[in-house]
Amino acid sequence: MSIPTMMKHTTIREPGDPDVLIPDQGPVPAVGAGEVLIRVEAAGVNRPDVMQREGNYNPPPGASLIPGLEVAGEIVAMDDSVTGFSIGDKVCALVSGGGYAEYCNAPAPQVLPVPDGLTMIEAAGVPENYFTVWTNVFERGGLKQGETILIHGGSSGIGTTAIQLAHLFGATVITTAGSDEKCQACLNLGADHAINYRDQDFAEQVKKITAGDGVNLILDMVGGDYIQKNISCLALEGRLVQIAFLQPPVNEINMMPVMINRLTITGSTLRPRTIKQKGAIADQLRQQVWPLFTAGKLKILVHETFALEDANEAHRMMESSVHIGKLILDTAK
Repeated sequence: MSIPTMMKHTTIREPGDPDVLIPDQGPVPAVGAGEVLIRVEAAGVNRPDVMQREGNYNPPPGASLIPGLEVAGEIVAMDDSVTGFSIGDKVCALVSGGGYAEYCNAPAPQVLPVPDGLTMIEAAGVPENYFTVWTNVFERGGLKQGETILIHGGSSGIGTTAIQLAHLFGATVITTAGSDEKCQACLNLGADHAINYRDQDFAEQVKKITAGDGVNLILDMVGGDYIQKNISCLALEGRLVQIAFLQPPVNEINMMPVMINRLTITGSTLRPRTIKQKGAIADQLRQQVWPLFTAGKLKILVHETFALEDANEAHRMMESSVHIGKLILDTAK
């Protein structure tokens, strides 16, 4: 398969607003040890990309400076040590950077076949969200059948993923979103209750919904004043998993409820984890989640697609929070 020496990609000129994302050209990356080279057909746009653009989330050592944490495309080259894949395979992959480009390297353990029934555009919206939700909701959070989970940001990529998986694995799902339209979208995906946080106090509503018992698990990416309110929403021995901060992470909180109710507060980031750790998550997804795609039980909501050179517009929409589901860069546009 012919591979060019140069490719189009997106460069972050300097930290700043979306306009610092500019179209650029550079060499196609060489395949490293244990890696595959993917001809990118589509790439997902995520909140961490925005943080990187702003200068608040630097790539780990050795990672590409090109933004983009998830891609879907075709394997066009691979290291001799890689097994389980072939040239020409259609795959999606979690990467530590480099996704906003026509070609991207990915460690083989972080590569998965495109789920049955998904387009390449949809497949590009799978890795970052499904890796994140699986490890935080089911591994760190320990969600079990019959428990109740509160998912903030239910209409986001993470939220729409968490709602569907929690529902399919037998949990009662409460979620928050910022409009009636977004709340309805969450209900359509399997949420049992959707709270419009602009009209209602979510903590009060959770207490009403649970008859004062609280929820067993909370997945939060807001932080700020949500932290104390989340603590008040947790049932005895409940767990709060923090995965991001749209509001400041530094807060004064009352820890007495944590002690009295034996609560657990934890959190994680995905990008700095080792290839082995991410590969273990990929194995779990292949075993536990990919069959749900095959059965047609999971949906990838794509709100809008953008050309690679319009990554700045995708970031502008991401920051506006008007979208429901995923924003995707389409290299064919």
